[in-house]
Amino acid sequence: MSDPPLPPHPHPDAAPGGRGTALRARGRRATRRARMWMSPGIGVKRWLALFVACTLLGAIGVLHFTWTGPLHFTATRWILWVNALIRPEVMPLYVGGIVLMLLALFGALWSIMMLNRSVLSGTGTAPDQAVDLMYQNRHLARGPRIVTLGGGTGMSNLLSGLRVHTGNTTAIVTVADDGGSSGRLRQSLDMIAPGDLTDCYAALSDSPVMARLLLHRFQRGDGIAGHTFGNLMLATLSEEEGSLSDAMIDIHEVLRIRGRVYPAATQPPTLVAHLSDGRTIRGESQFAQQVGAARIGHVTLDPPDLPALPEVLQAIRDADQIVLGPGSLYTSIIPALLVPAVAHELRQTPAPLIYVASLMTEPGETDDLTLEGHVQAITRHLGRAPDCVLVNNAMPPRDVIERYAAEGAHLLGLGGASRDLRGRSVILPLLHPGQARHDPAALAQALLYAAPRRDQTV
Repeated sequence: MSDPPLPPHPHPDAAPGGRGTALRARGRRATRRARMWMSPGIGVKRWLALFVACTLLGAIGVLHFTWTGPLHFTATRWILWVNALIRPEVMPLYVGGIVLMLLALFGALWSIMMLNRSVLSGTGTAPDQAVDLMYQNRHLARGPRIVTLGGGTGMSNLLSGLRVHTGNTTAIVTVADDGGSSGRLRQSLDMIAPGDLTDCYAALSDSPVMARLLLHRFQRGDGIAGHTFGNLMLATLSEEEGSLSDAMIDIHEVLRIRGRVYPAATQPPTLVAHLSDGRTIRGESQFAQQVGAARIGHVTLDPPDLPALPEVLQAIRDADQIVLGPGSLYTSIIPALLVPAVAHELRQTPAPLIYVASLMTEPGETDDLTLEGHVQAITRHLGRAPDCVLVNNAMPPRDVIERYAAEGAHLLGLGGASRDLRGRSVILPLLHPGQARHDPAALAQALLYAAPRRDQTV
């Protein structure tokens, strides 16, 4: 449904603070752009300084030529004419020369700026966006190389926080989902589940419009009701290219991704849960309904020998940090660790392995499982223990806790944890205010400044 039309406005000046507010807002934007132009690493200040130096040197050269060459008479007449316009009692004669020099320099800088504006407009880039693009390409390109593994809303929340600090994020997303829109497309087209990929693309897209469209879910229409636009787009590209993994380059270009998003496997797997009572459950969407009073002992993928993209393996080798979660233990995090090549690289990399602890248990999946039990499950499936565990110590509102408790979910903490786990834990307030989910900004800050990186561990 479109937004209702705005009421007619008689004139900008008639609105409260109309023109003054607009001018102040324009001034703030101009000040912000100026600060970004002058920020370290953009690569502008050095060339601006060189331009000014060359301009002054050129002025000296012109002065030397005219004063010592055939234009000496003309230069003398010009200086006498300028001197006649200046009153010595108002300003010294040399000040007039400085004023002329500054006016010429300002005119030269203005012409360069307008030339750049014309060139940018001709290439389809809005001049006001140029500094944002340069800041992204220069500043964010120097950010840490962070690899995240998992899926669900926890992964997309983390990525939305990291994108502000680095352009070198690589998200490795589980593709074992077999429910909802993803399950329908997977069954119809024999493709990997696109749902979690769509959420991650939206979180990292530099186009706000595209990010919003990717998450739009159709509420009506035969055959498309329940599908998101992003899932349908990924299905289209998968059909066009032969597989979704072959369409990765096109997807990153079309969506203007700040970083990279890859599926953990290139073929659609089935997640299998092996329960403590000897039963097995096939299909991620069946876990919560069929586990019952039993516990999940371990999970596997069918088929087990799934291939991984070379870009995924190279990203793990080059990573400064490997982040697991946040997300559901058995349906988001561990499935990404079960791809053989991915697990091998994770065990070999010197980069620290950081587990973002879940805030609450998952009804039907991790009932009564402690935080230490979560860490032990990751260690058992991967063959490597996390080097660091990020633990939230902020309390959600009481009504939120009660609402989750009514659904069978309970808070996770370090109560009863071993000395080893406490020694590897970093405890910080990571909670989104008033909710029971991680705050993207706080979590990104914790990973960048509190959790270890490769250069801190080597």
